Amino acid sequence: MARSGSIPMLINCVVYRAGAKLADISIDQISDYLAQPGCFVWVALRDASDAELALMQDEFDLHDLSVEDARHGHQRPKIEEYGKTVFTVLHLIEYTPTDELRLGEVNVFTGPNFVLSVRNRSTQGFLGVRERCEHEPELLSQGASFVLYALMDAVVDRYFPLVDALETELETIEGQIFDRGAGRANIERLYELKHKVTTLRHAVSPLLDAMGKLYGGRVPPVCLASADYFRDIADHLARLQTSIDTIRDTIGTAIQVNLSMVAIEDNEVTKRLAAWAGIFAVATFFVGVWGMNFEFMPELKQPWGYPAALGLIGGTCALMYWRFRRVGWL
Repeated sequence: MARSGSIPMLINCVVYRAGAKLADISIDQISDYLAQPGCFVWVALRDASDAELALMQDEFDLHDLSVEDARHGHQRPKIEEYGKTVFTVLHLIEYTPTDELRLGEVNVFTGPNFVLSVRNRSTQGFLGVRERCEHEPELLSQGASFVLYALMDAVVDRYFPLVDALETELETIEGQIFDRGAGRANIERLYELKHKVTTLRHAVSPLLDAMGKLYGGRVPPVCLASADYFRDIADHLARLQTSIDTIRDTIGTAIQVNLSMVAIEDNEVTKRLAAWAGIFAVATFFVGVWGMNFEFMPELKQPWGYPAALGLIGGTCALMYWRFRRVGWL
């Protein structure tokens, strides 16, 4: 059964020789062309079923562990070598219509004379990558290693617009940090943005750590012809990593500033409440004193006593209000 309710399908199956396309072939013909010197087969699957993966395992003699990873998915980006085959896991990240990030995956099996890509949970295709390779026969003549480079390069290049979008979103939030009353909303948006950045970081960092296997030290034989190109991908990943770290640091600073602004607003509210409480406390004091039931009190029998009491209370409250306004509490 296909996973996630998607329809498994074979996107294309093509054989190449000396950098040129020979023909589109059926799965039944794969073995025949694998046996021909100088040929390599490029197969692309989307949301492959267990039956399709089992068939590809038989055709290309894939290792059980790599097939199991491709079957279950949700793997960290990685590059592993199984005999003559290199197994690569890449994360595909795209925005959904609701402005959230959707995480997909592409698993690439690269052998001396074949490339098998299995794309899962993503709408991002690689037809443009195939067209690019076919328009560069001198590079495609490097064989399966150049196809692996082209696929990885396409995935990594798609991370750059995501970084730009995250930076733009962060700049928008930063512009609203000092807006009065926007503290809670800004914090929620910053944490949502932090989650998106973390998703992208989980796609870039492990892949950057693994890229050294393809251009430094002992390089798998199937990747030797394109080692310099893999170094270029590592450079792009390093740039992405730097940008992601910068965004993460800026988000952390923005959260602290926003929390400080919330604290300042709360402190201003507290000062206003304290000021009004002080004003009403004075009025309550005077009223409480004159409201005591004593027979002999000053001005108790005077006709101007009541207006004088009100004037004293009002004047004192007005004086305190003026003082609080002057010091910025009201």
